[in-house]
Amino acid sequence: MTTPTHHDPEQILLGFARALRAAGVRVTQDRSATFLTATSIVGLTDPEAVYVAGRATLCSGPDDLERYDRVFEAWFGDRSELPRTIPRDRREDVAAPLPVTDDAGESGGEGERDVVQAAASEAEILRHRDVAAMDAAQKAILDAMIRALRPRPPMRRAARHTPWRRGDVDLQRTLRSSLRLMGEPGLVQHRRRGTEPRRVVLLVDVSASMRPYADALLRLAHTLVRTNAPVEAFTLGTRLTRITAALRTADPDRALVRAGDEVPDWAGGTRLGETLEAFLDRWGARGMARGAVVVVFSDGWERGDAQLLGEQMARLGRLAHRVVWVNPHRGKDGYQPVQQGIVAVLPHCDQFVAGHSLRSFEQVLEVVGNA
Repeated sequence: MTTPTHHDPEQILLGFARALRAAGVRVTQDRSATFLTATSIVGLTDPEAVYVAGRATLCSGPDDLERYDRVFEAWFGDRSELPRTIPRDRREDVAAPLPVTDDAGESGGEGERDVVQAAASEAEILRHRDVAAMDAAQKAILDAMIRALRPRPPMRRAARHTPWRRGDVDLQRTLRSSLRLMGEPGLVQHRRRGTEPRRVVLLVDVSASMRPYADALLRLAHTLVRTNAPVEAFTLGTRLTRITAALRTADPDRALVRAGDEVPDWAGGTRLGETLEAFLDRWGARGMARGAVVVVFSDGWERGDAQLLGEQMARLGRLAHRVVWVNPHRGKDGYQPVQQGIVAVLPHCDQFVAGHSLRSFEQVLEVVGNA
């Protein structure tokens, strides 16, 4: 009789990810790391939270849900009590691939397909849920999902040329090729203008009206700042604060703590016109906003002069390549852009998009990447 061998919780979770991969679920290394991050946040004391965290981070679509449930039940047993350790012999048993049958197989009947299609994925529901309506456990999973996003930077034409199979004739490379052939005619070399990432400037409103969304938006800003593209981040409130250096911290929780220490007007008033004017005078007009994609995250509740806000937005529009305004209330039913701040800025925005859920965050990243 074999004595059960126990393992650390991290080994158990990684083993569960490997078992899912063996069962046909496309579990990548990034998904496994995100799963570990999510479970470390929600903790192993809540089995339901671990179950939801796994479905949100390891499953890529509705087709994976049934296999996930079967592997989870085989691995951990009853969800009412999540074991801290698991015997090795049991782990080896569930690591075997689960049978996969087609639609005509005995295990793939019409009833099972209807059940799978009818079952709503927790991850998909969470992607569309309003950030302000989430509880602590859901926000912890959302944080891990934001960290897993892979932003695509906007590109611009560079001044330098690069070799290409067609385009303008590259006289220097063509002559060098001919010299290597002792003056004999060789292949004509071509070149084209290369590309480089375009600068992105993030202006995040951290006033009291934006408090339910500020944490998630700053985590999104952290994901953007951590890319290889040139990204600058500021907070807006009653004053302007540059937080780019703080958001370059690898760990998002530590990055937000550092940013919070630097922001003196957290959950305060809103003076968008004055803070935009300060940004343009100190950084924007001196080069930071020229040719950049400027993204403003704000609900537009201006307590100052709305006319000043409109003037500074017009000034920003003349400098920037694109101006994107992200409003958390934009995606809600019945919303009308009637606030005086929104009315003042809309004529000077290239795009006015929603920013209240993970799905809307993905759309914002898509808009920025295509700018």
